[in-house]
Amino acid sequence: MTNSEFERVTVRPMDEYNQKLVSYVHPPNWVNPQPADIYDLVVIGAGTAGLVVAAGAAGLDLGLKVAIIEKHLMGGDCLNVGCVPSKTIIRSARVVGEIWDAQNLGVNIPQHNIDVDFPKVMARMRQIRAGISHNDSAERFQNLGVDVFLGSARFASKNSVEVGDKTLRFKKAVVATGARAAQLSIPGIEKVGYLTNETVFSLIQRPERLAVIGGGPIGCELAQAFRRLGSEVVLFHSGSHLLNKEDAEAAKILQKVLINEGIRVVLNSKLEEVVTVTEGKRLYFSSNSHRDSVTVNEILVGAGRSPNVEGLNLEAVGVEYDKRQGVKVNDYLQTTNPKIYAAGDICMNWKFTHAADAAARIVIKNTLFSPFGLGRSKLSTLVMPWVTYTDPEIAHVGLYEHEAQKLGIEVATISIPFSSVDRAIADGEESGFLKIHHKKGSDEIIGATLVASHAGEMISVVTTAIVNKIGLSKLSSVIHPYPTQAEAIKKAADAYRRTLLTANTKKLLGFLTKLS
Repeated sequence: MTNSEFERVTVRPMDEYNQKLVSYVHPPNWVNPQPADIYDLVVIGAGTAGLVVAAGAAGLDLGLKVAIIEKHLMGGDCLNVGCVPSKTIIRSARVVGEIWDAQNLGVNIPQHNIDVDFPKVMARMRQIRAGISHNDSAERFQNLGVDVFLGSARFASKNSVEVGDKTLRFKKAVVATGARAAQLSIPGIEKVGYLTNETVFSLIQRPERLAVIGGGPIGCELAQAFRRLGSEVVLFHSGSHLLNKEDAEAAKILQKVLINEGIRVVLNSKLEEVVTVTEGKRLYFSSNSHRDSVTVNEILVGAGRSPNVEGLNLEAVGVEYDKRQGVKVNDYLQTTNPKIYAAGDICMNWKFTHAADAAARIVIKNTLFSPFGLGRSKLSTLVMPWVTYTDPEIAHVGLYEHEAQKLGIEVATISIPFSSVDRAIADGEESGFLKIHHKKGSDEIIGATLVASHAGEMISVVTTAIVNKIGLSKLSSVIHPYPTQAEAIKKAADAYRRTLLTANTKKLLGFLTKLS
């Protein structure tokens, strides 16, 4: 029979690109297979974590029976409402930012001549998303040997899951249902209506005035993108500065950039009420004891995520969870039911696609190999980088200085301002920096923060060094092409090497130099 859940799956606008997308990731004519007698692994959720688990298990050529269940769109947030669409429109917005800065580079482009074709920007996004969606398609996973079930999953017993009228029995199961945008308890906002990351990419017309709630990574990225694409933007944040979990100096640089680009940033804000007026949607708020209001066409909420735990009947199988934190797991990503694991946004503080991918690999090993004495992998051993994709980007890996101090680790920090990096000067991007934290008295790197236009491309060098225990001493011997912004990493390593030159060593070198 065809999937009875399909009528609940809507993607707007249903143009040729979204029709192609849906044909891959939730085909309307899909027929769920007859379940196997028993599955080695049943995966609930076909986002990044679920897809990697299913593909990895099926690709081992061990004859394993693997099933995956998805009630909405395969590919999850990353493909449909996260990484792919957001970075696509951010690319368009970057072009505008470069035009704004062109005069500083000696290229005169009249600012009033910039014509952003917003519908075309969004159409390009939908075209790109549809073009890569075959990688996450139901048909592709079926061809990999995975039984694909479209519909809502519900645990029926300690070793079975129901999907519609079908029952899937399992030896092991993985919950990878992800998370969604958190609801805000602001009076009137539900009635007035608002956008989230799940709906903002359905826009075909640019909102002339946009309020963004939340000054974290999602809020900052989309606030800057929409401002550059032509919207008037006001950004509300409850903290005293944007990106309050990030390095304070990095956050300060970005905050200044957003304000200079014309975004109204309201800090220490408390949203009191939202109402509909003739001109649009009016938000009443207070900030630093001052009450005010602003009227916009659209509201975008980018403040927090809520785990998708509803409807799974987790209680029936002894899986403990929290409606705010998600499914409870140990360091091996095992739930309170030893036969059931979890991975991705449903259970982790790191809500990144690459974190879900890494967690999925841990789950594959721990569910399929550890029973045979081949060892278990731990989540805590991961070295996790992340990037806020604003312009400039802010990238981080490892510990912040204050985190190291809480762990009792004495830290020394090397800072390299991009005003001392020749390529950054040539690019007109001197406001960035690199900070590397290392153990005091050692060259062991424990963390780093980068602020640069392409910080996300550079942070992997430091991540590789941390993972492979390559200290600053060895890093200083790595030759970088000149001129590149990544040369800042070598400058930091060289700065560490110079600290090894004690007063006596310097005297000896001076003496030897005179002899030569």
